[in-house]
Amino acid sequence: MRIVVCIKQVPDPEGPRDAYCINATDMTVEPRGIPPVLSLFDENALEAALRIRDQHPDAGITALSIGRRIANTVMLKAMAAGADALIKVEDEALDPTTLDSRITAEVLAAALRKLGFDLIVVGRQAADWNDGQVGIGVAHLLDLPVVTLVRGVRINGHELTIERMRPQGVEVVRTSLPALIMVGNEGGELRYPSMIQRREAKNKPVTAWSLADIGIA
Repeated sequence: MRIVVCIKQVPDPEGPRDAYCINATDMTVEPRGIPPVLSLFDENALEAALRIRDQHPDAGITALSIGRRIANTVMLKAMAAGADALIKVEDEALDPTTLDSRITAEVLAAALRKLGFDLIVVGRQAADWNDGQVGIGVAHLLDLPVVTLVRGVRINGHELTIERMRPQGVEVVRTSLPALIMVGNEGGELRYPSMIQRREAKNKPVTAWSLADIGIA
């Protein structure tokens, strides 16, 4: 089973407010001196994928990220936690200040078509813009069933039994693979890798694609 987890590099949300400034030229908010980190909800998504692999050891997990420049040091956390490989779609056109949810979904969908998948796992929303629309957009573009607010997943053959959070409690739904699920903090905190896992992560395969490589002008 091929599991792809979409992860995003964002400015550390714990950074101080005075480290952000307004760029008067293009009227955008820019972080100054704040190191990039993995989006917290994407960490929840990765943990959900790792828990699936705990049940199905033959499952492979690939992390997928897009951006203008993606730091391997940031992505190393995902690799150390258990992702088997990293795919980066890097291009100067992928400036995070100009990417909206639709463009982001289109780029991810194109990369996923090229990569191949059985299950796509994404965070409920990104920790910078908090739109919460990209996962549903990707599912629409790939014509996949999508389940949001996922807490837990069980897989039996090609069928998924999913627990999702509702205001009234927990709802259980079923769907079939391939599918996309969106995970929030209910999916669990990302496990802490050991020092050995951190060292081994540096030797895991990292592949860089451009927009041209995935067929986008």
